[in-house]
Amino acid sequence: MKIELNNNKPWKKWLAFSLFILLIGYATVAVSSKSTKSLDVSLIIFQAVERGALDIYTNAYGEFYSAKERLLTAPAQGKVAEILVRPGTKITPETIILTLFNPKLEQEVNAAKGQLAQQEAQQQAYKYEQQNERLNYQGRIADIEAEIEKANLELSVNENLSNLGVASKIELQRAKLAVKQQSRRLEFEKEKFLQFVEMQGYQLTQRKITISQQISQVAMLQKQLDDMQVKAGINGSLQTLEVELGQSVQLGQAIAKVGSDKELIARLRLPQQQADQIDINAPVVINTQKGEVSAHITRIESVVTNGSVLAEAVIDGKLTSNSRPALAISAQVFVKHQENILYIPQFSGLRPQSKQSVFVRTSSNRIVQRGVTFGVLTQEKLIILAGLNFGEEIVKSDMSQYKKFTEIELIH
Repeated sequence: MKIELNNNKPWKKWLAFSLFILLIGYATVAVSSKSTKSLDVSLIIFQAVERGALDIYTNAYGEFYSAKERLLTAPAQGKVAEILVRPGTKITPETIILTLFNPKLEQEVNAAKGQLAQQEAQQQAYKYEQQNERLNYQGRIADIEAEIEKANLELSVNENLSNLGVASKIELQRAKLAVKQQSRRLEFEKEKFLQFVEMQGYQLTQRKITISQQISQVAMLQKQLDDMQVKAGINGSLQTLEVELGQSVQLGQAIAKVGSDKELIARLRLPQQQADQIDINAPVVINTQKGEVSAHITRIESVVTNGSVLAEAVIDGKLTSNSRPALAISAQVFVKHQENILYIPQFSGLRPQSKQSVFVRTSSNRIVQRGVTFGVLTQEKLIILAGLNFGEEIVKSDMSQYKKFTEIELIH
């Protein structure tokens, strides 16, 4: 015969029931503690919501660039014989960056100078030769003039004798013919002399042109030789050096780049969504970490790269002491002017273009959490899009440890 005993333990039921009651009570206390809390109002800093007109600026980042840049190229074929300046060094227009060597170019310069000296000597010799020729012409003209005087004298004598009835008519005619012949000879000789002088002028001009061309050739070769000492040409700094010592370079090959360090422009990356709203000549405030510099937009590209658009700004104000090419900068770029807008001064914890939960002061001496939508940040002022009204106060103090409370009572 099997006997089953009923093993009932009432105390376990009571224990389970008691634990359930305790859990309910803890949950109630926990919920109550999350919904309300008391704080001394003197420990809290408030910030009131303001309303008014604002100039809307957008944040941009970029770098300074040289407003004036110059690419230095090889004036002729050669080899880098000496490097005197390295990138980053301050330069003046007469600073020699490097020296190139080309013995063939030196020979060409000397040969051109020798040819020029020879042509100039030939020109001087030609002048003396032509001067002698002119003297010969003038001598022949003088001889003919003397013959004319002699013929005129004989004609005069024959005319006198003819009047006395002594000389014959044939002698008189011969005398007249001699005067006429010599006069024509003089006329022709003078015409030949004038043509000779004119021809001399043309020949001399041709020689001068040849010498002028040779002078230009010498000047060009000499400049090439002088430019083998590559100079900066502008005030600023050496930005890049493209060659090494001993390297051979060709005519026109890039060897270095220099840029101004006092005349700068700013290249800024504008947010794509606001680039279309920015006008040419829009004011810009540039921050260099050592102060602010005023500028204005002069160019905006249409190409979008990684969500931003490249823009260029010309500097209007005085540069700060640390301003230099390639310096990373931040900037505020004017977008538009907006009237009657809600905003609040920016402080720690508030994020532009976001929706956040903040503590707002109520009329019943309490602060409650409320969702607020913020817009852009402009000149340290954060625009309010929704969730707050003019005059309301939000808590400026750090409330991160009280985020679990939806409502806090203020104690005076």
